[in-house]
Amino acid sequence: MKSHKHILVGVHITDRVKHASEVQKVFTAYGAHIKTRLGLHDVEDRTSSPNGIILLELVGDEKKCSSIVKKLSAIKGVEAKKMVFSHD
Repeated sequence: MKSHKHILVGVHITDRVKHASEVQKVFTAYGAHIKTRLGLHDVEDRTSSPNGIILLELVGDEKKCSSIVKKLSAIKGVEAKKMVFSHD
């Protein structure tokens, strides 16, 4: 039986308005590898926080998935971290 991996990436974005278009370009370029995307941000008194977190579930080649993390991390104001869970 083939080993199955779950690849998750957490993306922390500061100043979402400023960096959103650059982040979206990376998401579009790697769209075939993004299975699930969940955006989280704080809301206080009807005002959204300028910071946010996006969780991605990735599929496909693990090297390609690592490339997404590298590209996102290269954007100023963006931090990306990968987690890999495997079933043996």
